[in-house]
Amino acid sequence: MPLLEQDHPMTHRHGAHLLDPSTTRFNLWAPDAKSVALLVADKPLPMQARDDGWYSIEAPVGAGTQYRYLIDGELEVPDPASRAQAGDVQQPSVVVDPDGYRWRNPDWRGRPWHETVLYELHVGAYGGYAQIEQRLAALAELGVTAIELMPLAEFPGDRNWGYDGVLPYAPEASYGTPEQLKQLIDAAHDHGLMVFLDVVYNHFGPDGNYLGRYASAFFRHDQHTPWGDAIDFRRREVRDFFIDSALMWLNEYRFDGLRLDAVHAIPDRDFLLELADRVRAETGPDRYVHLVLENEDNRASLLEQGFTAQWNDDGHNVLHTLLTGENQGYYADYCQDATDKLARFLGEGFIYQGQKNRRGEPRGEPSAHLSPSAFVLFLQNHDQIGNRAFGERLVSLSDPDALRAATVVLLLSPMIPLLFMGEEWGARQPFLFFTSHHGELADAVREGRRGEFAEFDEFADAETRARIPDPNAVETFEASRPDFTSASEPGHAEWLALYRTLLQIRHAEIVPRLPGARFFGSAALGKAAVLARWKMAYGSTLRLELNLGPASVPLTAPRGAARLLFSNRDLSDGRFADQLPAGTAAIYLDESNER
Repeated sequence: MPLLEQDHPMTHRHGAHLLDPSTTRFNLWAPDAKSVALLVADKPLPMQARDDGWYSIEAPVGAGTQYRYLIDGELEVPDPASRAQAGDVQQPSVVVDPDGYRWRNPDWRGRPWHETVLYELHVGAYGGYAQIEQRLAALAELGVTAIELMPLAEFPGDRNWGYDGVLPYAPEASYGTPEQLKQLIDAAHDHGLMVFLDVVYNHFGPDGNYLGRYASAFFRHDQHTPWGDAIDFRRREVRDFFIDSALMWLNEYRFDGLRLDAVHAIPDRDFLLELADRVRAETGPDRYVHLVLENEDNRASLLEQGFTAQWNDDGHNVLHTLLTGENQGYYADYCQDATDKLARFLGEGFIYQGQKNRRGEPRGEPSAHLSPSAFVLFLQNHDQIGNRAFGERLVSLSDPDALRAATVVLLLSPMIPLLFMGEEWGARQPFLFFTSHHGELADAVREGRRGEFAEFDEFADAETRARIPDPNAVETFEASRPDFTSASEPGHAEWLALYRTLLQIRHAEIVPRLPGARFFGSAALGKAAVLARWKMAYGSTLRLELNLGPASVPLTAPRGAARLLFSNRDLSDGRFADQLPAGTAAIYLDESNER
């Protein structure tokens, strides 16, 4: 049976909702419109004006019906809460039966957060849902426990990172149908894999969003974001629009978690708290559902109020600075006193916990009291690779021994690891910024992209900037697609073996001891070298010795009875009893107090 409208308590719900197999209720919030009609087969059906700017109609149509809205008799627009599009964002919307797919795993509950190993991927670069499905078994065998899909909300064209989405309920049509997306999620659950979705609730893309024409109250003109006027989350209609989107992905598609993009661009903190509260209330107590933030403000308090974890950009940035020597842009906040910052990250989570950044602005809240698993750690992700002018990966930028040492930290620390597609075999294909805009917008995006790098020394002249790949060129997208056939080749197989070994150790030794883990101090050993410890479950202690610097450093604390879990360098030489060589990470587990 379809999910019936009367099963939902709200008087008004954005979008088209089946009442029965042959009847659909359409609701549009259009407070600036004088009239709205539903267009089905080019026939206008006048919608009834209701309170507070709502228009609605019950029409004798069912799933699969294509429709648009006609605003004031002159502007045809897609449904902003469209559940599917017949093609691109300018095409008709499609009525969807949310219960039309028959799930093979209806009793899937998800997995506890401490078991999570995330693998971020771009659906289009993979080739679509069906191609991802073919890779699930290999990812599960590697030790990945969750795939994270970059944003799926319908965007203009068929090549885009997904952060230009304009229809946050509609999965991108070029990737496949809603049923094919559900089949992918079902198949992932077959393999014991969770599926996360990156959602963008802080702005709409620049092409295909018509809300400003008939619902200008969606935005507030007194606050601005990098993408224009801020969304006005003070309004109930706006809050429900995004919260219902989140609930749709979690309940109708059975995603196991959401990654909320750039919530620092959402000025209304209480909206985030309401979203978390409603997700917890409406996904039910029997499921593991995880909410992960990207938040430059380092609001540690949100991780105590319904949110599971945050991407730890601080950890990435200091590791990247030490691995590459780069110090421009936001890396300028991490290159000075980098060793102390490395120790703070490993010993307390965030580096910026109220300290001032390079602009003299305080940033962050204290985080040492949080569980280490409240932080998602990564060496690479779509931003950190793709926001580089030429999309280079770390394997092309850093010393191999030092990168292996950082990989030990990534996969064996008690923080939650995230891998980016291809990282596990040391892929050298770039991941570039790509879109499929046209005309003046394409020109603006291309020139804007190149202009972003004008302040960097190596791109000071226009001729060099002109070599930055055009985001709209098909070749830019094609160059960003991972070459899976290279994973077994020399130079790549060794990386794959390292990741597999480390993930086996993680699942055997770290994951069972993660519940209740806490930070237990850190200290600098020398330039780019630190010692960090964590208290784990059952009274055990995890110890990390890390040296990303150019020379051996002396150890200042005895290892006692600790058992070596892994080191990327052979430490059996007696010289290393009290020395840690350059480019080395060693993880020890002291079980002497286990009970």
